[in-house]
Amino acid sequence: MDTIQWWEFINTALWGSINSVWQMAIIIIPLMVLLEIAKDLRILDKIAHWLAPLMRFFRLPQKGAFPILVGLTFGLAYGAGVIIESVKNGDLTWRDLFLINIFLILCHSVVEDTALFMAVGANGFLILVSRIVLAVAVTYLLSRWQGIYRLEKVLAGKVIVPHCSHCDKG
Repeated sequence: MDTIQWWEFINTALWGSINSVWQMAIIIIPLMVLLEIAKDLRILDKIAHWLAPLMRFFRLPQKGAFPILVGLTFGLAYGAGVIIESVKNGDLTWRDLFLINIFLILCHSVVEDTALFMAVGANGFLILVSRIVLAVAVTYLLSRWQGIYRLEKVLAGKVIVPHCSHCDKG
């Protein structure tokens, strides 16, 4: 490759990257603003209440709905924050946390991820439905699996929530 081809390569890669970041920003930023407004107006709490039947389906307490809802809408980072807070408050058992994490590993950020994949030409409906069906099926099967109690005996107490020196929680 001579110098001119390298320059064209760098120019194409740079502008392609900037265009991709711009496309993600115009999807993610308005979405995050809307979700923060919904969170402040406690709309997410009301939706979590509606998820109570789903929690019974997974044999989870109603308090498990909020971490799942936040993980589904905001993603794993926000979902993890809510899960850590639930652990600190003692709202959820080890089994509850295990099932919630399994669900969110398979299905999180459904709006944001689906929109991003659609922006690059993927079938959003197929991606969304397949992720939800897989998460529901695997979480349901694990919620009925008796081995989860043996797993809890081996792993319970090994999850350590770090102490936060900023807010003094933990």
